[in-house]
Amino acid sequence: MARPRSRYAPDHGLTTRMVTTMFLIGLLYVVFVGVLLALLRGAWPLILLIAGALFIAQFWFSDRIAAHSMGARVVTPEQAPELHGAVDRICALADMPKPRVAIADSDVPNAFATGRNQKSALVCATTGLLRRLEPEELEGVLAHELSHVAHRDVAVMTIASFLGVLAGVITRVSLYGGLGRAGRSNNNTAIAMILIPLISAAVYAVSFLLTRLLSRYRELAADRAAALLTGRPSALASALTKVTGEMARIPTRDLRKAEPYNAFWFAPAFSSRESLARLLSSHPTLEQRLDQLGRISAQLARP
Repeated sequence: MARPRSRYAPDHGLTTRMVTTMFLIGLLYVVFVGVLLALLRGAWPLILLIAGALFIAQFWFSDRIAAHSMGARVVTPEQAPELHGAVDRICALADMPKPRVAIADSDVPNAFATGRNQKSALVCATTGLLRRLEPEELEGVLAHELSHVAHRDVAVMTIASFLGVLAGVITRVSLYGGLGRAGRSNNNTAIAMILIPLISAAVYAVSFLLTRLLSRYRELAADRAAALLTGRPSALASALTKVTGEMARIPTRDLRKAEPYNAFWFAPAFSSRESLARLLSSHPTLEQRLDQLGRISAQLARP
């Protein structure tokens, strides 16, 4: 029997955006592979093999790779009773399976969740976050992260980011591996070797923008779902303010290590007010997030 949906409030806006993003990413993927096959007709088996292998690796192993890269270490209830207790309470409140619980040894105050589904999910908090937050604030952050799992947007982001990875790999292979060696006598090969990097760059840019647009909305959706589930938007707002403020005190070298994984983090390692930076950011601004939580708090306070 299928498990009933969690008690996280459904977000139809998020669902629509995820479906739209996946459709556009899929269309872009088909066009990209089709162009490669047309340009490199003699190398089509290798192209399909690379594309298929990378997709399988991205879907099945990207969450583990990301967790390992961010230093996540799975802990038992005996090793981290407070963290496990907070996760237990959120899972009971949301009526969802408990994920694996991990800690990352980093002073950067943050948290993330990964996993293709609820069974393979992992939620991780850094030692910096655990040291700085009060219990209610920590529960708000964990509720935010677990909503990503409940809404399945972690899996969608994993798949959506695949095309950018594929474009980069195909470019490197075509430039350094010589996909067109078999047809070097053909003048079309030289044209293909020029066009492939340009097409790959364009594909990467479009997929990057699509995933960034989805990423910003999903963070607002997770804030909203966590606030409604716990009934304490002020605790989540306090955690957001505290985490963002503490980022300014973290050494730049530590922030730069965390920055490549901004799309996974509760709050980005770097934040900018520049308009271009906002367009490329994986998260909405702190002001946008606090404003939404303020509206939810007023809504919950109404009789």
